[in-house]
Amino acid sequence: MAIVINGKEVAAKVKEEVKEEVKLLNANGIEVGLAVIIVGDNPASRVYVNNKKKDCEEVGIHSYEYALSDDTTQSELLDLIKKLNNDKNVNGILVQLPLPKQLDEKEVLNAIDPNKDVDAFHPVNVGKIMIGDYSFLPCTPAGVMELIHSANIDVSGKHCVVIGRSNIVGKPMSLLLLHEHGTVTICHSRTKNISEITKQADILVAAVGIEKFVTADMVKDGAVVIDVGMNKNAEGKLCGDVDYLSVSEKASYITPVPGGVGPMTRAILLRNTLTAAKIQ
Repeated sequence: MAIVINGKEVAAKVKEEVKEEVKLLNANGIEVGLAVIIVGDNPASRVYVNNKKKDCEEVGIHSYEYALSDDTTQSELLDLIKKLNNDKNVNGILVQLPLPKQLDEKEVLNAIDPNKDVDAFHPVNVGKIMIGDYSFLPCTPAGVMELIHSANIDVSGKHCVVIGRSNIVGKPMSLLLLHEHGTVTICHSRTKNISEITKQADILVAAVGIEKFVTADMVKDGAVVIDVGMNKNAEGKLCGDVDYLSVSEKASYITPVPGGVGPMTRAILLRNTLTAAKIQ
């Protein structure tokens, strides 16, 4: 039976570290601030934004929310980002995705000052991650690495398989594993015989967005299985990309959903905001 890597516990440690460092900055007259922009009334986005606000309060980071209407224009949004880029009270800027259809996501993300880009989506930061010389890491992949380290799992020399190739998780995840000397294979929707590849993984990261996609017959005995998925099942309950019950019988370590990667994503955002304050 797999050992469960508890994301809530690891996230609590990260938050405590951030809280202590924020106190030190405050003692030197430096405040830390995060601006969150939400456009429209996507219910899931609203939940995420409320959680981020709560997290900021917990660690002493000022949270500035900019809730814009569904019909906000590209120029209005870009003007706001420009204003926040120049605002000394704002150390980090986060634009909650997805954006309404009339807005150009790429142009919006590119408009954020790279030193305030706490999501690490700006091409400058993506390039820095590519060469291994970075200030910020995307929150979810960095959270996954934190979970792996918390269980004292050595990535070096291991065969790491990442399912999913998104810019937000799959691609940066593979680079972080590579930076720690893992041998990395990326699988995606066009991969043939996917289970043949996943069965070779010492460390398997599922970030495909399909409920219970990874089944026990796709997992090697003793593998480390990290579930990044956040899906709703037929009953409306949160579940991952991994069939948890069957896979936990074969894996050596596994992350649950909820309570695994999710809390880590939020904790790393706080750490990135702190890093941004230090840089500035």
